[in-house]
Amino acid sequence: MPAGEGLSERVLWAIGAIFALLIAASIATAILKRRAPGEATAELSRRVTSWWFMITVLTIAIVTNRVVSTVFLGFVAFLALKEYLSLIQTRRVDRLILLFAYWAIPVQFVFAHWNSYGLFLTFIPVWMFLFLPMAMTLTGRTEGFLHAVGTLSWGLMITVFSLSHTAMLLAADPETAGPAGGAGLLLYLVALTQFNDVAQFTAGKLFGRRKIIPAVSPKKTWEGFLGGLGATILLAAAAGPFLTPMPFYIAAIAGAIIAVAGFLGDITISAFKRDLGVKDSGGLIPGHGGILDRVDSLTYSAPVFYHAMHFFVFSGRI
Repeated sequence: MPAGEGLSERVLWAIGAIFALLIAASIATAILKRRAPGEATAELSRRVTSWWFMITVLTIAIVTNRVVSTVFLGFVAFLALKEYLSLIQTRRVDRLILLFAYWAIPVQFVFAHWNSYGLFLTFIPVWMFLFLPMAMTLTGRTEGFLHAVGTLSWGLMITVFSLSHTAMLLAADPETAGPAGGAGLLLYLVALTQFNDVAQFTAGKLFGRRKIIPAVSPKKTWEGFLGGLGATILLAAAAGPFLTPMPFYIAAIAGAIIAVAGFLGDITISAFKRDLGVKDSGGLIPGHGGILDRVDSLTYSAPVFYHAMHFFVFSGRI
């Protein structure tokens, strides 16, 4: 059921449960900071704060109406692309091209709002992919052409296209979206993605020994990854029948997909930032980095989860 248009009581109950969990997590981290101050507890506190930020702004969007929700999600994609472009080196001659890239955001989210799967799926990966290098070619400047078109195309894909899948979840057909509608699917994805991030960090700090990919993210461990994966699967299985059309055993698989995809999104954005020699993508949230730092996991979990739902659940295959 579209957000704000007879919003499902299940969504409201789920939001209440999430905020109760956030309050408990905040109290626990405050106690830890007093009893065992250090970088680990400070980082845990930052992650819980980022969870507060993500869930609060998402809640405001969800409880209004679907138009406002879609505009909000588009604005998040705009901020992510803006941060991305502020970090990479762009050519002065491409200023007009960058404007075209920004204009792709409202078009993409309008297609998502209409739930127009074909237009949504092809606009950026096909039409913008072809248009941007063509427009750059017409400027008559070839110096740095390959770098410019490659970085801009990837940036548009990893921010706007990837994150626009959240709006597609919101616009899901009420007949196939489940008992809580598209708002429930969106809340399910974002809550599990954020929960997985905190669970992986906590498990890593408590049990972490073996590094996964130290050259990219030195703090990521197999113990943290598996601990977060297990916790996310359990939560996904419990919440799935309440917020989605999936039975608990399918929801458990969806939880595993979200956890793995979220981890891959996190380390991919980490690799991008490490290549540029920056710790945070921006300073939008004082002490907590930029918006791209907050949605890094969603850049992978949103498209992977949506297409899994579209192919298997919405189509009735399972």
